[in-house]
Amino acid sequence: MLSSDTLAGRVILVTGGTAGLGLSMARRFLELGAAVSVCGRNADRLEAALGTLREGAERERAVHGCVCDVRQFEAVETWVADAADQLGPPNGLVNNAAGNFLAATETLSTNAFEAVVGIVLNGTFHATLAAGRRMIETGGGAIVNIVATYAQTGSAFVVPSAAGKGGVLAMSRSLAVEWAEYGIRVNAIAPGPFPTEGAWSRLMPAPELEQEAMDRVPMGRFGRHEELAELAAFLLSDASGYITGDCITIDGGRTLASGGEFSSLIHRPRDEVKAAFAAIRGGGETA
Repeated sequence: MLSSDTLAGRVILVTGGTAGLGLSMARRFLELGAAVSVCGRNADRLEAALGTLREGAERERAVHGCVCDVRQFEAVETWVADAADQLGPPNGLVNNAAGNFLAATETLSTNAFEAVVGIVLNGTFHATLAAGRRMIETGGGAIVNIVATYAQTGSAFVVPSAAGKGGVLAMSRSLAVEWAEYGIRVNAIAPGPFPTEGAWSRLMPAPELEQEAMDRVPMGRFGRHEELAELAAFLLSDASGYITGDCITIDGGRTLASGGEFSSLIHRPRDEVKAAFAAIRGGGETA
């Protein structure tokens, strides 16, 4: 849909850009002419991602990366500053880093809640503040926040993520108004089910749950990475220059058909649901 020079001259930062959807978006931005910096918490995964991105980049110096825990503002500031030194001032940011896992809320520890909200909400604010300050200084830019379809509806069994994503959506709309004066647009994307390595197994732990999830999508399939990447590129580009404060849902009609993403699990025996969650207990960064 977009021409090969759509993002030429852009410097785009991607949190959680070392795997999954984050890596797919970073790769597409490079194809469209941008310079890209990605961050993630795992050094080995970062090196693998940088190798992948450099293979597909026409300019090796268009790729930059840094090990960074978005929950730590000082680490985010260091990443943004280093990316600016290597690539130039950032004028695009995708907040993709996230954490999520299925759990009955009464079984959650406060640490588990804080870990997810720390990545999703605090991490998004940290990157937005660090990159946004530079955009204000240099004349504007575009920010895209990856939320979830349940950011607007809530969803059972993912309360920390729903709370964090709901906060990110409110932040997106708030800053769209506040930072319009600086030439900064802020939008959100709410993806439905997109299979990714790692995160998918934590959210779809059994074949029957995966089939049930697909059955709830009117279009009859899960999303493809390139579809989300193309939408993110559009929102970062001048082609969407009059769009700000919006949240675009990309889920094949699933939300309209069924509401909260994991709420259908209330119809299963609760002991069975808890046992399934216990078997896949975990969390961490997703992309």
